Amino acid sequence: MVSFVEQAALNREKLLQGISPEILRQVEKFEFLFTISAEKLKEITAHFVTELAKGLSKQGGNIPMIPGWVLELPTGNETGDYLAIDLGGTNLRVVLVKLLGGSKFETVQDKYALPDNIRTAKSEDLWAFIADSLKAFVIKQYPNKPSHALPLGFTFSYPASQDAINEGILQRWTKGYDIEGVEGKDVVPMLQKALSDRDVPIDVVALINDTTGTLVASAYTDPETKMGLIFGTGCNGAYYERVADIPKLEGRLGKDIDQNGLMAINCEYGAFDNEHVILPRTEYDIQIDAESPRPGQQSFEKMISGYYLGELIRLILLELHSEGVIFKGQDNTKLSEPFILDTSAPAISETDSTPEFSEIESLIKNKLGINTTLDERKFIRRLSELIGNRAARLSVCGIAAICKKRNYETGHCAADGSVYNRYPGFKERAAQGLRDIFDWTVEPKDYPIVITPAEDGSGAGAAIIAALTEKRLAAGLSVGVGK
Repeated sequence: MVSFVEQAALNREKLLQGISPEILRQVEKFEFLFTISAEKLKEITAHFVTELAKGLSKQGGNIPMIPGWVLELPTGNETGDYLAIDLGGTNLRVVLVKLLGGSKFETVQDKYALPDNIRTAKSEDLWAFIADSLKAFVIKQYPNKPSHALPLGFTFSYPASQDAINEGILQRWTKGYDIEGVEGKDVVPMLQKALSDRDVPIDVVALINDTTGTLVASAYTDPETKMGLIFGTGCNGAYYERVADIPKLEGRLGKDIDQNGLMAINCEYGAFDNEHVILPRTEYDIQIDAESPRPGQQSFEKMISGYYLGELIRLILLELHSEGVIFKGQDNTKLSEPFILDTSAPAISETDSTPEFSEIESLIKNKLGINTTLDERKFIRRLSELIGNRAARLSVCGIAAICKKRNYETGHCAADGSVYNRYPGFKERAAQGLRDIFDWTVEPKDYPIVITPAEDGSGAGAAIIAALTEKRLAAGLSVGVGK
């Protein structure tokens, strides 16, 4: 059976047959710009390893390497009922997770639409809404009231400082939120007070990041899990580090925390190479960064995540139009609009199997108001392949770096996110990237490090972390600095 990668090579030859010399020159130019060799991947990975270590140091680095205060791996034998909530962009998701042991769990969930004004409401309005939603959910699931207070894991996907698993001091609101009286404060007691005021039998025992949740949920069902990964609108990874190898925590840990034990680390490695010393940025990557709300930040993310892939294509098409190479004599008003093309543009282009690439033709006509020639559609198809392939190959440098740092030779890397789940060929290209970094000579089915589908991090993961935290608290063990 021909692999996706092998088929892509065959498709290139067929695609470029009869194409005009002018367009062929452009194809070859961008093949040079966006092709990442195995040697370059190895160089990037080596630098990545040093940056992971720097982020764990007392001095810190570009990659935050945030201690997650999850101090055990799940065994898969945890049992009990646990709640989880995830405060998203449009809904509050409430999940009841029944841990059954034997690496199995069941979930029941409801979503509660956020009030239109919640993003700029008063602090007490936010916590009242969450507490009221939780109360309604508990009454629905436990008509006769639960026999004991239900432990809750809170997925709070906003920048928060944590010196313990059961606290989170909000640094700043993002995602359009601007609620006064929350920044600089611990959100856990705020929610706990709102629950207590309503006599809701819930204890908020853990505040987590969704990537850490992905790691823990996947490790519960699959003991071979070595890391949790997000490849979507953004990118991130989490893994377990030896406590003794986290210098930034030296002298700050309770005596009952084993130095040879493990702690989950939320890498936030979208910030890798913010100093721009190793990633092969093109002029288009530099432009995207310069025109972003935060230039100089999230350099790695801006080259690989779903939010930017369509914009890369737009910038290239706009430049070639201005040079008179493509779309000759046509209005570029819509093409000049930033982010008018999202990740669906390269995804649709890569999967267009019609003889005349009519899906690409419709895409460009409907989105940009531009008519295309067959050669132009062939160019868009090839450009999409190059951008998608580059993103997948660069993405695995973070995986390879964690494996090298922790000396993992085998294991499963649990991934979630829209790019991983839906972008054509991402999984096959990522696997090939790992092969090139590690010089594997075996067949793909025998690759020792495998990217696998993740479990629900913000639901099951938050609940499992609540279970692990509850167990430590019951044993009188530390769950953070001074706690």
